[in-house]
Amino acid sequence: MESRSASASGKIILSGEYAVLFGKRAVAVPADKRLTVSFVPKRTGGITIVWKNAPTPWIEYIRRIFGELEAATGPLHGTVTIESGLPLGKGMGSSTALVIASTRCLLGGDSEAIARRMEDAMNPGHSGLDFAVIWHGRPTLFMRGKTAETITLPQDILEGSQLIDTGMPNETTPELVAWVRSRQAKLKQPIETIGQCTERLLRGEPLKEIMRDHHRAQVALGVVPEVVRKKITMIEAAGGSAKVLGAGARTGGGGMVLTVR
Repeated sequence: MESRSASASGKIILSGEYAVLFGKRAVAVPADKRLTVSFVPKRTGGITIVWKNAPTPWIEYIRRIFGELEAATGPLHGTVTIESGLPLGKGMGSSTALVIASTRCLLGGDSEAIARRMEDAMNPGHSGLDFAVIWHGRPTLFMRGKTAETITLPQDILEGSQLIDTGMPNETTPELVAWVRSRQAKLKQPIETIGQCTERLLRGEPLKEIMRDHHRAQVALGVVPEVVRKKITMIEAAGGSAKVLGAGARTGGGGMVLTVR
């Protein structure tokens, strides 16, 4: 095998967090932040991971990915190098981007089916939204159980937006998903509200207005920590809107927050 390299973007969910797990539609766009996976083969010695300043759990995660990929490639020996501009574990799809970039690196661009199986193995309980938007690299309308659609959104939909890092969540995405699922019966209204936000976005309503209602629904789900709620209250008082991206958190930081002014 010759040396190879592939990259994948992160993602920004404009509307749909959690509601997509319960049959509602969601809209996401690829982020301009990316990560790259490179592989330089050698004859023996197994896999060596080179990822500057990566936390140990992420080194273990990429090692697991390559271990899973060996089912398709056979035994691998070489150096894996990761260069990432994506914040890790903060709601922008870094774990899925690693799956996709790694699969493309070793198996090329026609490996979608294998990459999907990898995603199922590495991120159990995922909705499929992250995979769809990151694999295709286009604005995506997603509904669980149906084929994802690439869609056209206004080119300026994120004009004036910013991403704010509010810190690392204390819970993993699978833990949060399981917690929300266990309370589904009590969460019908915020789930419905988030689903309505997606439909409003598709009708062309301003993202800034939609995000305020979306944020309040996420608060009702219990996935916006107090420190993040206070920060978003300040943003709204200054005339802007903001929402947590991805799974959010119960405690700790809320990951990345999208702001629109």
